[in-house]
Amino acid sequence: MIFPSPNLKVWLSSRPSDMRKSIDGLSFLVVDALKLEPTSGELFIFYNKNFNKLKILYWDNNGFCLWYKRLEKQRFKLPKDNSESLVLTAQQLRWLLEGLDFTKMKGNTQLKYDTFF
Repeated sequence: MIFPSPNLKVWLSSRPSDMRKSIDGLSFLVVDALKLEPTSGELFIFYNKNFNKLKILYWDNNGFCLWYKRLEKQRFKLPKDNSESLVLTAQQLRWLLEGLDFTKMKGNTQLKYDTFF
């Protein structure tokens, strides 16, 4: 399971992708479709047209990592009218991987306290 830091950007592709693509093909999609740098250390999520497969591509210090999840009976809750790529929070990524509709869920806001000492 991937647990990204709270300030890491997570990009969700705007269109379904061919799940036969591997690291090189998905890296090309990051550059061509998302206009982003695949070695930035950010996470890039791609999904198939049936919404039952996800691939997450990211750069980890000295090489690419590719994470793949396939649902056997359900579908991921993804926006169907995605005209642009979306930036997800780490919490929204967790919700997505758990099968929840991250577009309808809202987490609590983070509180920051000053030290009194």
